[in-house]
Amino acid sequence: MKILITGGAGFVGARLARTLLARGQLAGREIAQIVLADQFAPPADLAAEARVQARTGPLLAQCAALREEGEGGGFDGVFHLASAVSGECEADFELGLRSNLDSTRALLDALRARADAGTHAGAAPTRLVFSSSVAVFGPDPAVPLPAVVADDTLPAPQTSYGTHKLICEHLVADYTRKGYIDGRSARLMTVTVRPGRPNGAASSFFSGIIREPLAGEEAILPVAPDVSHPVSSPRRTVEGLIAVFEASREAYGGRLALNLPALNVTVQQMLDALQAVAGSAVRARVKPQPDARIAGIVANWPRGASAARAAGLGLQPEASFEDIIRQYIADCAASNPAALRGMA
Repeated sequence: MKILITGGAGFVGARLARTLLARGQLAGREIAQIVLADQFAPPADLAAEARVQARTGPLLAQCAALREEGEGGGFDGVFHLASAVSGECEADFELGLRSNLDSTRALLDALRARADAGTHAGAAPTRLVFSSSVAVFGPDPAVPLPAVVADDTLPAPQTSYGTHKLICEHLVADYTRKGYIDGRSARLMTVTVRPGRPNGAASSFFSGIIREPLAGEEAILPVAPDVSHPVSSPRRTVEGLIAVFEASREAYGGRLALNLPALNVTVQQMLDALQAVAGSAVRARVKPQPDARIAGIVANWPRGASAARAAGLGLQPEASFEDIIRQYIADCAASNPAALRGMA
């Protein structure tokens, strides 16, 4: 089995690749090769793995070669994670369109080559999982935003990023309807705690207020403590992506996107969890500093989410935010102890 992960050098993509390599199989088939496509080279451990091939550069520029590859058999499975993030899309409209819409359309057309008549007799359409986002939901005068968004809540995105994700959900559904791909879209919750440095996502602070204090650094809190949001651990996110890929069409339930499981928490609850796990000195490194731009974006996001269809696949969120923090600490202890120097 040959698998493509777009955004494969990123945090979620690299974690997904490591999980698949450790499993050795996907949907009952042995994994022969994983191709990681990204703007940057993958982490050293993945680059050194014999079953991994890295392709660097903008995804849009890689799609012509992917199309030719599809005509010769192509990929059996694709996890499409590559995306410009929320803050980037608001700051640079053209970047968002190019990175999110143009690249996704080009990728879907490249995969369509596998299903075109006469190109690869007997091959099933490529199975694709698209990583959508809870950002597809938002308030609108015509569609009030419920306290908890469900799988069947009508999306009304209030950011360019959320709009791009919703458009791509429908493209994946329509290419699936036509038989060009076997597509599934999973709406990811905000993934925390992410390692490394802050990125351009408006949601970056959800990781920063945990990650930086644990590393002994000050963290800025740009929103009010009563802000509530659905979050997920890295582990549960990867488990969800794999479960959606492996689900039968009947178990997945149609063509439209589903929500991955969420832990609905307030910022205050996150900070209380940080204090409970790491102590008051670590918690004190979080400094309130209101940012109207970030607060304005976050105000248009859901305060909570449910995931009935994902629960039908056996997926559940972490039991508590304390468990998410402990997962991050365990990961860092094994791979990057310096990230925990603030706990000393």
